[in-house]
Amino acid sequence: MKRYSADELNNMSKEDLVKLLMENQEQLSLFQDRLALLEHDKFGRKTERLQCLDQMSIFNEAEAEQDPNAEEPTVEEVVVHRKKKEKGFREEQLKNIETEVCSHYLSEEELTEIFGENGWIRLPDDTYKTLECIPAQYKVNEHHIGVYRSKKDHSHIVRAPHPQELFRGSIATASLVSAVANGKYTNAMPLYRISQELERNDVKIPRRNLANWIIWAAERYLSLIYDRMHELLCSEYHVLQADETMVKVSKDGRSAGSQSRMFVYRTGQFYKERTIILYDYRLTRGHEHVEDFLKAFHGVVETDAFSGYFAWEKEREDVRIATCWVHARRDFADAVKIMNKNGTPKKAIRRSVANMALNKMKTIFELEGTLADMSPEERLAARKKIVEPEVDAYFSWVKEQNLNSITSAKTREGLQYSLNQEEHLRRFLEDGEIPIDNSASERAIRPFTVGRANWHIIDTIHGAQASAIMYSLVETAKANELKIYEYLKYLLTEIPKHMEDTDRSFLDDLLPWSASLPDSCKKTIKTPK
Repeated sequence: MKRYSADELNNMSKEDLVKLLMENQEQLSLFQDRLALLEHDKFGRKTERLQCLDQMSIFNEAEAEQDPNAEEPTVEEVVVHRKKKEKGFREEQLKNIETEVCSHYLSEEELTEIFGENGWIRLPDDTYKTLECIPAQYKVNEHHIGVYRSKKDHSHIVRAPHPQELFRGSIATASLVSAVANGKYTNAMPLYRISQELERNDVKIPRRNLANWIIWAAERYLSLIYDRMHELLCSEYHVLQADETMVKVSKDGRSAGSQSRMFVYRTGQFYKERTIILYDYRLTRGHEHVEDFLKAFHGVVETDAFSGYFAWEKEREDVRIATCWVHARRDFADAVKIMNKNGTPKKAIRRSVANMALNKMKTIFELEGTLADMSPEERLAARKKIVEPEVDAYFSWVKEQNLNSITSAKTREGLQYSLNQEEHLRRFLEDGEIPIDNSASERAIRPFTVGRANWHIIDTIHGAQASAIMYSLVETAKANELKIYEYLKYLLTEIPKHMEDTDRSFLDDLLPWSASLPDSCKKTIKTPK
């Protein structure tokens, strides 16, 4: 904001002074709104739930929830009977874990001393189960390979079959590298902490070696399965979801502090099986990166309102963009947070444009939520019948609002967003496989942001690309209900056997949903969706 001297202000016309004052008031309002949001983000509740004012305050809850015509509940409806534990629950929990029988019996001598000669009868055993935890164990395998030479032809030498080294001259094994990868990419542990934990178990491996193993494993072996999933993502699905986040790479040839991008692309959330989640590291946010990664894709991509996606859409007749309704409601939610933070009376907030917008969107989301378990065809038909009228009503209402008369900057931004994005926000009404929001891809990129909070920065471009591959395999394995460590170990055991193959069809047997995967890779206790 420009600072004016006293002489400059004195020489201004009345009209210029009024204009300057209005501009300053607008800037001050934006500053106050941002300050309130920053304070809320630091000290307030962290939530993306569909809340409007009726749900946000306990002080007016009685007023908000009162309904004189509500029927009184019966005793049977309000008394909760404690649910009995299902018989065999513990057995179900432990059935897939290896069991070792531990016998505890008295000897003949001990029994005779207690009961006398033949003075006892053996009854059925008492049995109970406990679960033992065996912390990380390490052992050294010293391989001795038989070497044989022909007595007649001294050049004819044969070596006995033996496991192939993962990396020539390295102590690394599939199990060790998988454990390191699982610690870093599943549990968000920086490599220096993993190195420290190894040393606490008398295994001293410098962090640089762990980093080498991760990058080599990703580039030499795991990139093959990543590339195969990339092919399937672009050819087998017609609805994808995408998001991206910032990442710093210290040695990328640019000045210090330059921001790179980690994109994530995943199959649409209504594809319940064969889920694919792929990360893609890029130096910048340009739309050419989206075009490059999805050049073989034809269909709909659900995203936020990043202009790069729209630029890509304009270049491709076979691609359409759908935008996210959660993003559309975010400015209105922020406006209500600011009003609460600033002490605006509850009645005024309830009557505000922002709160009315949240209520209208809440209705749309609730109706859409009732369609989650339908087939795409059923969902589309139901959307046309019950959701589309509410969407039409919402946009009609938005167009009736006078933006110039609204003092809340966030509310104006929310209304303007809806006006600008109407075509793309309506896109989910055209196809039963298009989600209403982009929450699935935001959830997919969250593990990367959690890990980033621990390690802050990636050292090299090779490291960033390896991280993209590793996060892709971990998150795809997680989405397909696999044991991540076991799956990575299986891949790093099997792929090296095929490195000389010219036919890459073996990769299909290694995909996360392949029936050929061993049972050791598959979870039996499924993650709640």
